[in-house]
Amino acid sequence: MTRGLTEPVVIMVPNGSLGAGANEEEMDYGIARGAQVIATDAGSTDSGAAYLALGISKNNRGAVKRDLTIMMKAASKAGIPIVVGTSGQAGGDLNLEWTRDIAVEVARELGIRPKIALLYSEQSKDTLKAKNAAGRIRPLAPMGPLDDATIDSCEHIVAAMGPEPFMAALEAGADIILGGRTTDTAAICCYALWKGAPPGPSWHAGKIGECGGQASIKEVDGRGILIRIDNDGFEVEALNAVNKCTPHSVSAHMLYENSDPFSLTEPGGVLHTTDSRYELVDPRITRVTGSVWEERPYTMKLEGASAGQYQTVMLVGIQDPVVLNDLETFEANMTKHLYNRVRMTIGDAAGDFHISLRLYGWNAVSGEKVPEGTPPPREVGVLFVATADTQEMANQIAKACNPIFFHMYMPGHHGEMPSYGFAFSPADIPRGQLYEFRLNHVVECDDPMELVRTEWVDLSVGEAA
Repeated sequence: MTRGLTEPVVIMVPNGSLGAGANEEEMDYGIARGAQVIATDAGSTDSGAAYLALGISKNNRGAVKRDLTIMMKAASKAGIPIVVGTSGQAGGDLNLEWTRDIAVEVARELGIRPKIALLYSEQSKDTLKAKNAAGRIRPLAPMGPLDDATIDSCEHIVAAMGPEPFMAALEAGADIILGGRTTDTAAICCYALWKGAPPGPSWHAGKIGECGGQASIKEVDGRGILIRIDNDGFEVEALNAVNKCTPHSVSAHMLYENSDPFSLTEPGGVLHTTDSRYELVDPRITRVTGSVWEERPYTMKLEGASAGQYQTVMLVGIQDPVVLNDLETFEANMTKHLYNRVRMTIGDAAGDFHISLRLYGWNAVSGEKVPEGTPPPREVGVLFVATADTQEMANQIAKACNPIFFHMYMPGHHGEMPSYGFAFSPADIPRGQLYEFRLNHVVECDDPMELVRTEWVDLSVGEAA
């Protein structure tokens, strides 16, 4: 495909993530302003590994169906395609097929017959073992080299795809593209690249558009943005007619989930924004120029999630001034007594267990030592977390620890046994199994399509292709 545009490419991003809430009036505004595609991200690793390991969505089905209904109605009326990246929160096969089923249901309810492309990016363990044996997989910090045991430990493994599979689906006439795990940026910029827009502005626009209205200053609640990409740069406009996209709000988004505001690594290259200029061309619209795309060997990021031990939690609230005036000593003493209590009452049967205390209102979020001279809080919430090999053992550890967690006194300070405020009864709450990411690696690819498979649901002929 030749590069160069005869007219701008107009991309509408209705929200930051499918299911977060699309606005019908904003969609109408974007269509009236010439939107040629509706593109949105639908997932992330932000909320942890459970969604990949279990193949479930963080968003509830009703929220995703509502957004898809608004988007599919608008797209069908305007005759433009829909692009969705990282379907179902994690982009695994189960996540993708969950989203597919909702889209098919919506299509039938609306009486429309779209041609839906499904882009699968979940990987077989055998494929990755072969890639690893050939030296084609390398770790990202702080991970070490990958081994077969780590691959086998994962419930599901996905590779974050770039824009090429979406471009191929657009070329094949897709009305709706539901992608498996995708880089946020690729889902937004793929249409522009397919149309022949230059890669620098396209990739940079994709980064700015990944979270929808987050790149705007919100005078009122607004969900989406409109992006116009031309041969020299791109413009960003809020879909809500009151909100503004300013040089500050637009440029600041290069720092979102990115340690370097001037460089962004994506499949097949790196976006450089060191020389980018952000200019207000209208009170509500910012124009960006000077973005540069540097091609590099093609890689895809691997994410693998595994199931681990089990946890039980308890929560107390404490306003006792004796405790609040020396929280460090309190936490150290209680942790020591809790471990001793488990060893005394359960013994070796507890197995490989762990107990942690998290003091909300003090240092639970940072986990860091509180600076000297910090005044005591008015109250703290203390979260007890027991981790063990089985749910039953985690429950038993919590029950064994209950009296100390409820009543532990500070020697030399408490004249009588204190009682803290349990949030619930029963106090011990089984939290279930732990899930963690085990892969943070990249895999080298000879072809952007080699780790992606495309399937079709062609409702225009009434059956899956």
